[in-house]
Amino acid sequence: MLHVGHLDLLQKCRSFGDSVVVGVAADSVVAAYKPNVPVIPLMQRQEMLEALRCVDSVRPYYELEYVSGCRELDVDIFVVGEDWGRNPHNIDVESYLKAKGKQVIQVRYNPRTSSTAIKKNVMAQNSLSNRKEGLKPHSQFLFKAPQL
Repeated sequence: MLHVGHLDLLQKCRSFGDSVVVGVAADSVVAAYKPNVPVIPLMQRQEMLEALRCVDSVRPYYELEYVSGCRELDVDIFVVGEDWGRNPHNIDVESYLKAKGKQVIQVRYNPRTSSTAIKKNVMAQNSLSNRKEGLKPHSQFLFKAPQL
């Protein structure tokens, strides 16, 4: 979910160089490393990112691998978040960029919000709303059309 924390990160990226190209993970890629697939489909996420003034281009990626995109774009700076980690695909791109004399910049996230916090808030509100209405979470309703 695109939120103010993402906007802050992308604006920081703009300050590092002349062009900002955002890689956006396909739903299948996200499912490989997170418990849930994105709430907003890939094409809509791309569209929202492309509408931002601080973003020059958006590229979807369909594999958890960054070297080929960095090579193709000849990036000078690769920006990552504070949760970057030491997974093999992360180490691969760091090694590639270091060998080319390029930079990896790790930025801290905006403390005002996160996708996880937003999702938790929505779930809590949904749960509270269901309790107020006497509904069980994930209740399903069947509606019968009136006979004419």
